Amino acid sequence: MVKPSGSSKEASVSCDMCRKEVPLSEAVIPEAADYVAHFCGLDCYSQWKKQSEHARQRGEKAKK
Repeated sequence: MVKPSGSSKEASVSCDMCRKEVPLSEAVIPEAADYVAHFCGLDCYSQWKKQSEHARQRGEKAKK
């Protein structure tokens, strides 16, 4: 969710992993087909990516 920050009027977003508020201009923003995810840094992005890959792999195994 994009929110205007208090005094600087710059929009901020919540990291999709740790929920830390970060300025939109500083967020790592990987785009997907149906959504955009925001991250406070590469550590949270890496953690999200690993979780997404594991979920995808579980989904593929369930289809077999």
